[in-house]
Amino acid sequence: MPQISIAARAAAWMGRWGGILPLLIAEFILWTGFGALLPVMPLYFTEHGVEIAFLGVVIAAWPAARLVTEPLFGSLADRTARVPLMVAGLFVAAASVGAMAIWTGPLAFVVFRALSGLGTAMYDPAARGYLNDAAPPDRQGEVFGLYNAAQMGGILLGPAIGGLGAALFGGYAFVLVFGCLTTLAAALAVAVRVREVRPRRQADAATSPAPSYSEFPGDPGPHADAVREAGLAAPSSPASWGDSPSDVHVPGRPRSLRNRFILAAILANLAGFFGGGIYETIWALFVTDRGGGVELVGATFAIFGLTTILVSPIGGRIVDRRGPFPFIVGGLLVMVVTMFTYPWVTLPMLYPPLVAVEAIGFSFFGPATYAVIARGTPDGRSSTAQGVLGAAGTVGTIAAALATGVLAAVDLNAPFFAGCVVILVLLVATLLVSGPALRSIRPHGY
Repeated sequence: MPQISIAARAAAWMGRWGGILPLLIAEFILWTGFGALLPVMPLYFTEHGVEIAFLGVVIAAWPAARLVTEPLFGSLADRTARVPLMVAGLFVAAASVGAMAIWTGPLAFVVFRALSGLGTAMYDPAARGYLNDAAPPDRQGEVFGLYNAAQMGGILLGPAIGGLGAALFGGYAFVLVFGCLTTLAAALAVAVRVREVRPRRQADAATSPAPSYSEFPGDPGPHADAVREAGLAAPSSPASWGDSPSDVHVPGRPRSLRNRFILAAILANLAGFFGGGIYETIWALFVTDRGGGVELVGATFAIFGLTTILVSPIGGRIVDRRGPFPFIVGGLLVMVVTMFTYPWVTLPMLYPPLVAVEAIGFSFFGPATYAVIARGTPDGRSSTAQGVLGAAGTVGTIAAALATGVLAAVDLNAPFFAGCVVILVLLVATLLVSGPALRSIRPHGY
């Protein structure tokens, strides 16, 4: 009897998510290679002549290339086939990562990191826009919870493979080759298994309301007023997977990207990626400076990944049921508290439990942010909106990488304290400009 129940649940899960499973598998493969790179990338760069003050420039080259191009590629993805764009982007990223194992030095690293950023700018908005259009509207949080879990599965597995490979082959260059091969494998998975999903179509202008979505009215009131002032129509019934979501118009969707939901997601993503940029730039150096080894650095990434795998799908479902507002606020506050705590902890073995706490916050914050961006995305603009969201995260990463390189040259603790201040300021800004609109999103918020 239990076997029948498990089989039935598996069949139900496949019936609901089978359409996006190939892309989730590709994300897992891609992030396995990326996860192998994360713990050792700053060490590899400094080993090949990059000074710590210049490290932020090398790290920032990747997001800098994405800053302008990601919205452009997002808009292109809404106008053309997404699968070829995703495959091409992954090929560019694979080639540039592999090239860093052959050509080394500060200038070469900047160039190839920029090319890798260009490749991911081609891939990411198309992939996230695909998920946005393929998922039922009432399960946006859950689908991006699965998306986060797939990525973090790679973060969990990648460092172990990278560390073992570096030990067996006697150098950090192994992880670059491995990252190149996994990115090529992800490109193959997308090319062979992912099927196109058409963007949701714009509603007939003659039958749809024409609220002023481009305006930002002041002082929204209670729920009904907030909905009206944010430029929303009445909620519609949720669509199911079998309803061909790409053909389902949601009347509550804004008609322009200029709305309070998009602005809230931009500010929240900017804050989250600013914190992530600090960790990407300095975490390995910080842990090893405190007496931890590369193994501990890899373990912290693995713990973050495992926690996210376990919690993120659950977090996505809870976001869908309760609305994203408390989880955006709570997720950023968890990041601030843990970021403030790290410099005061002198025993490296206490970092893993702190990382697990931060991963729990991220497991709710990520799906909540994507649920908000989905709520504010006009029909037919899913990849464009994701490109704008990605560009906001890119700004945060660049600013964090550059500031971290300068501050860390003075004191390795300074970037963490600066990050706390920046994230809190962005959280307050989010609440001031979009708080009432965020609170207006209710369960099945369409």
